[in-house]
Amino acid sequence: MNNKEQKTQEAAFRYPEIPGIRIFAGTDEAGRGPLVGNVVAGAVILDPARPIAGLRDSKKLSEKKREALFTEITENALAFGIGECTPAEIDSLNILWAAMLAMERAVQALKVKPDFVLVDGNRLPRNLSIPAQAVVKGDALVPEISAASILAKVTRDRELRELDARYPEYGFARHKGYPTAEHLARIRELGVLSCYRKSFRPVAEILAARDGKFSDDILLRGREAELF
Repeated sequence: MNNKEQKTQEAAFRYPEIPGIRIFAGTDEAGRGPLVGNVVAGAVILDPARPIAGLRDSKKLSEKKREALFTEITENALAFGIGECTPAEIDSLNILWAAMLAMERAVQALKVKPDFVLVDGNRLPRNLSIPAQAVVKGDALVPEISAASILAKVTRDRELRELDARYPEYGFARHKGYPTAEHLARIRELGVLSCYRKSFRPVAEILAARDGKFSDDILLRGREAELF
């Protein structure tokens, strides 16, 4: 982040000035829109003695830069945490409240308890048990939230690459689970895996057309047959 961007950020956001509040955490999530996999949240408390340059909304960074900042954050932050919600939890709660729960879990995973939590967006998780404030576009305005967004995005992308290694036919490493034309064509051809979010309409429709049957066992059996 250059000096101009830093000044703009400082002008756009002011930390709450509340007696006794000294340690701020930021939290953000990644993966609301995809059809498959966990929704992942990060939480970060930055260390003023070890500043990290270049923090910004993870979506504005290249994959290479996100990976480099991930390492810096995990090595230099005062504390960081990751929280996740599974596809089953997403289907049960809906994606909004699953994302909120993932953020709660990320904050709970912090080894240092913050005095105050800054949450990206316009809603707060239901059970944070710590004073908090929602910050619209916080991933671009608040360094702690920017750092959390980077942890969440990198963690989720790594999980999708692992899924891609298991099921390369679906192209997860390319589309990251989002409903692209390629992805939808793959699901229609190959079927729905159990790691998909069944409550999301495209998945529900394809699953219904296949009588609710998942493709995991078929694909794995086929691959094992090739190996032996």
